[in-house]
Order: sequence, then C-alpha cells, then structure tokens
Amino acid sequence: MPSPDRSTFLRRHLKAAAISSILAIVLAACGLVLWAGTQIASPTRRPLMDYHLEFLSNPAAHGLRIDRFTASDGTPCLVCSPSGTLGDRGVKIRQQLTARGVALQPFGKITGNLVLTHGRKGRKEDYLPIAERLCAVGFRCVIPDLPAHGEHPVNIATYGVREAGLPARVLDEASRKFAFEKQPAGLLGMSMGGSVAVHAAARSDSPWQALVVISSFDSFPAAIEGQVSRHIGTTLGPLWASAANSVYHWKSGIALSEIQPRRYAASIYIPTFIAHVTADRVVPMVSGWRLFESLPDTTLKKWQEIPGADHDNVLITSFPIYADIAEWMLRSVPDPQPQP
Repeated sequence: MPSPDRSTFLRRHLKAAAISSILAIVLAACGLVLWAGTQIASPTRRPLMDYHLEFLSNPAAHGLRIDRFTASDGTPCLVCSPSGTLGDRGVKIRQQLTARGVALQPFGKITGNLVLTHGRKGRKEDYLPIAERLCAVGFRCVIPDLPAHGEHPVNIATYGVREAGLPARVLDEASRKFAFEKQPAGLLGMSMGGSVAVHAAARSDSPWQALVVISSFDSFPAAIEGQVSRHIGTTLGPLWASAANSVYHWKSGIALSEIQPRRYAASIYIPTFIAHVTADRVVPMVSGWRLFESLPDTTLKKWQEIPGADHDNVLITSFPIYADIAEWMLRSVPDPQPQP
C-alpha cells in the first residue's frame, strides 16, 4: 500500500498531467482554427507546374498567343488569343460543336472576349487548357490572378465581396493595352471564381452578355460548415466553423456571412449557365442548385449536372462540359462582325 506522501504525489502528478493534456488539446484546437481561418483568407499559393511552363514556353503548339500584363491595381493577367495552328484540345472541341450543328468561324476569327476567374488555391495558368479550347472556337480569353493567389500582390481573398469589379477592370485595361474592342464579353468562373463571377455579373455597370458558373456555392458559410461537419460531426462542426469565421473576420475585416452569392444571383438577368458535379464533396450539388434557383425566373438559364467527377476534377472528365460551355457562350455572346 502506497504511503500518504506517495499517494498525494501520484494524485498531483495525475492532475498536472490531465491539465497539461487539456491545455494541449485546447492549444491544438486553437492552432487548427487559426490555421483554418488563415487558409480561408490567404490560401497557400501554388507554384507554377510543369504543364504551365510548357504552355508558356510554346503557346503556338496549343493554337495560342499569350500576352502578359499587369492591371493598374496590380492584378497580373494573361491575354490568350487564337493563333498559329490548332492544338489537340482545339481540334476536339471544334469537332464536338460541329457535330452538334453549331456554326463556327474559321480558326483565328475572334467573336468576343471572355474573362476567366479561377478557384481557391488556383492561379491564372491553371486556365490555359480552358483558354486553348475557348480560343479555338473564337474567343479571346483574359485570365487574372485573383487576390491571395498566384502573383497577385493582395494577400486577402474575399470571394467576390471586394473582387466584384476586378473582371471588368482587367477586361477594360487589356482592351486598351492590346487595342481590341472589349465588347461583346462573357464571364466564366469556377468554385471561388464562380462566386467572384456572380458578384461581378450582378453589378449595375456589368459589361457581360453571358455567365458560366462551375461547381460554386450559394452561401460560403454554409459551404465551410458542411465541409467541417463531414469531418468532425454536426455537433462540433458549426462551433469550429464559427471560430474560423472569427479568425477570417479579424484578418479580412469581412464576416463570412457577407459572402452570399445567392443574394447577388437574384440581380442577374444575363444568360447564365450553372454546372455542378454530382459527387462534389467540397461544395455539395444542392448548394449549386440553390444558387441556380436564386436566379430570377425571367433570366435565360441552364442547369447541368456533370456525372463521374468530384470538385477537384470537374473539368477533367469524359463529359463534354467544354463543348457545353463553348456552345452557351457562342449563342449568348454574339458579334455580327468578327474581328481578325
């Protein structure tokens, strides 16, 4: 039987160990919340990938001319125009559209401009394969780095709240720098970029003739809470999401509750095509559907489900989503006098 002194020592030791364990758990939880809120505000920036470098070093092999410029607010951009000889992606999408009965201009003729806004943790170079396809059917593509991504000098992302004017600004400045008519113009965004695109299209001075949104959300707080709850349960999930919101608010000056694309969708009257993957584990398809339903009934709109894909490979499937996007833009962003 242990002596009284030894028993007291053991109790004190166990109590200290318990307190240390609780403190460690609390500190770990606080650290995780701080990390998460920081990642929402300032995601880790991805470096250039090998396929980015291949595109940039030999754009002619993809039927592109790529010009770089930096907008007046510091936004780095790529301007992609059809040039040279069609690449494999361009050949395929033209074949798909021709099979649908879509009349195409000869390769090299430009029928309009598109601004493409990338997703969270993305960068403008990610959209070069998309630009290859859209340039092949007659569009010039302007691709900016969004704040807190790529080489953009701003370190905080606000998912459309502060970026709403960015797409129109880079289109306007690119048109003046490279001497092309900025109209007609369409807007395409995926995930975070979809939220930016919705905010941009709802502006009263919106220059867009058409909008495409891919796998985006109707409410950012709901999307975050849903992701967290899938990992740690529906009891702790909302509490953790609320704490991450506090960190994001502290860093950005904006509450996550302000990021509600569905409120802006209600003011969009241009033709709008919303596509969403059926097995999306990042932004559930129901979130995309609610965004679609938020569009006015008078808006020409289309909903498309993309089978067999998740959020991260929505644009890398056998489903002809690029042909659907291109056809929508060709029918909605007309130009009776194509530019050379």
